[in-house]
Amino acid sequence: MTRRQQMMAWVAIITVTFALLVLLRDMLLPFIAGMAIAYFLDPAADWLERRRVPRWLATLLIILLFFVVAILAVVLLVPLVQDQFVKFLDHLPEYVAFFNERILPYARGWAERFGIDLSADPKAALNGNAEQVMKVIGGVLTGLLGGGQAIFNVLSLLVITPVVGFYLLRDWDRMIARIDDYLPLDHADTIREQAREIDKVLAGFVRGQMLVCLFLAGFYGIGLTLLGLQFGLFIGVTAGMISFIPYVGTTLGFVVGLGVAIAQFWNEPLWIALVAGVFVLGQMIEGNVLHPVLIGDRVGLHPVWIMFALLAGGSLFGFVGILIAVPLFAVIGVLARFTLERYRASYLYRPGAPPKKPE
Repeated sequence: MTRRQQMMAWVAIITVTFALLVLLRDMLLPFIAGMAIAYFLDPAADWLERRRVPRWLATLLIILLFFVVAILAVVLLVPLVQDQFVKFLDHLPEYVAFFNERILPYARGWAERFGIDLSADPKAALNGNAEQVMKVIGGVLTGLLGGGQAIFNVLSLLVITPVVGFYLLRDWDRMIARIDDYLPLDHADTIREQAREIDKVLAGFVRGQMLVCLFLAGFYGIGLTLLGLQFGLFIGVTAGMISFIPYVGTTLGFVVGLGVAIAQFWNEPLWIALVAGVFVLGQMIEGNVLHPVLIGDRVGLHPVWIMFALLAGGSLFGFVGILIAVPLFAVIGVLARFTLERYRASYLYRPGAPPKKPE
């Protein structure tokens, strides 16, 4: 087979794979979730296996422990967060009214100092927009939680995902070895090297970022609740869980949390400062401790690239696309860097000079 035929064969394989993913995207969620769970828990299974625990038993214990903890978290935490979310929507018009009465006069005064005209009364517009926002949020939640497809997705996550996760985790090392046997012999070493780089990137993001999000969700939620902030658990958990989007989670949580704190503690600036301090301290811990230790420089993804990946994945595959977007783009990033290294070592980049061995 010539090099051109090899390239055509790989292009055909990639095209067919992508087409199948698009066609089957509505049923991929439990399998993607099971694969992610198996990948995340494989180091724990390997650790038990090195201590002479049979692989099947190690897999069974780890899967059971994982899903017991996950179910307990859902049963105990989700009703509280959901209740606070509903109450937050009910109180949203009150916050808008508070903004009109207390904050807006100060904003107008500062704007006039800089020659900005805020004389138009935005009260009606704000009230109307708040009502529209609640309608939009309600519609989104109805779309997510209602309908046969959503029910099927929930049932498949509860029933199919544990089974898929168990079998993938049990046979993970065996599957990797089988894939390794099918690598083209002329390029096996190069593929293995890139696979190790991809694994390092994915481990840095999937495992590291998940731990960071869980810590921040707990830190913000507990911290704001202890300060007595209304809806502190909902605001903190939401801010922490979407912290995988650079700057968005903490910024959104800070703005909403500080706004609620100003409305609740209007005459108590110390408590407002303490609420802001929770987010500042969380960012300091993330930037100086969690991110360097758990993620470090292994991911190599620019924040803009991550946000683009999430938008692209969501537009192409919906919720499943959001789940796989950043890991997939991390793989693309590794392959792109490898391709650029090869390009810089080729005649295309260095015409008239002998090829340079890639570093």
